[in-house]
Amino acid sequence: MNYTIQLPASQKPLSLADLLEKQWLVPRKVRHLLRMRKNCLVNGAVAEFHQIVQAGDTLTVILEETDYNYQPLQLGQAKNVKVLYEDSHLIVVDKPAGIKTHPNEPGEKGTLMNDLAAYLAPSQSRPYVVHRLDQETSGTLLFAKNPLVLPLLSRLLEEKQIYRRYQALVKGEISRDLTITKKIGRDRHDRRKRVIDPRGGQIAVTHVEVFSHTPKESRIFCILETGRTHQIRVHLAALGHPIIGDPLYGKQTAPRLMLHAYQMSLKHPFTEETIEITANPGLW
Repeated sequence: MNYTIQLPASQKPLSLADLLEKQWLVPRKVRHLLRMRKNCLVNGAVAEFHQIVQAGDTLTVILEETDYNYQPLQLGQAKNVKVLYEDSHLIVVDKPAGIKTHPNEPGEKGTLMNDLAAYLAPSQSRPYVVHRLDQETSGTLLFAKNPLVLPLLSRLLEEKQIYRRYQALVKGEISRDLTITKKIGRDRHDRRKRVIDPRGGQIAVTHVEVFSHTPKESRIFCILETGRTHQIRVHLAALGHPIIGDPLYGKQTAPRLMLHAYQMSLKHPFTEETIEITANPGLW
C-alpha cells in the first residue's frame, strides 16, 4: 500500500531517517525494509535516508503486506458502521451500545471491528485499535486505518492529547463539578470488575461536569484524563452515584448502560488539523 503525506507548515527540517524514526515512530525493521527497497519517495522521487525533508514536501511511503503483523478478521456487515469522521489515515465511528469493540480471540465475529473491516475492505485499508469502549457503552470510537499512523495515535492517547467527553446518567444528586482521583485496580474476587485500590491501583483521573440534577438522578459529563478499564463506572460508583443501567457496579436497571462517548477531539498526527467529533443525539 502507498501512503502519501504532505508535511505541515510547522515541520522543521530534518533527515528522512530521523523523521521516520523519531517523529513517525516507524519500527527499526520496517525502516530497514524501506531503505533496502527504496520505498520512500519525496516529491515523487526516490529518497535517500540522509536527505533533508521540510515543510511542504510530499512523502510517499510504500509498505508491503508482510511489513507489519496483522491478524486477519472475519468480515462483518459494512452497513452497521456509522462514520463520524474519516480520512485516508484514521476513522472515527459511532459505536452502538451492546456490541464489543474488537474480537478477543481469533475467528470471533459480531464485533464493531468485524463490521469496520468489511466497510474498509473495498479501499484495502484495515482497522487498527487505538482505544476501546466497554461493550455496554456507545459513542465515538477511534481506529487507525494503517500501521503507519497507529503508533502516532497511540502516543497522542498516552500523552493525554486526545480529548474525550462522555455523557452519563447517574443515580442520586451531584450538584457541583468535581474531579475524582481514586486509584483503580483489579477485583481479586471477580475478574470482570475493577475496584478502588489506593495502594496497588493505577492512577486514574476523571473530571465531572454537572449538566442537570434532581434528588433522584443527575445528568453529567465526564472528561477522561486517564483511560483505565471501567474508569468512569468505578469512579462514579465509588462516590455512591453509579451509572443507571450498570450491571456490574449499580443496582438501578435500565434498557442500557447510560454512558455515551459524546465528544472527541485531537490534532491529526500528519496534517496537524484539529479534528472535533460529536456523536449525536447521545443520551439527551
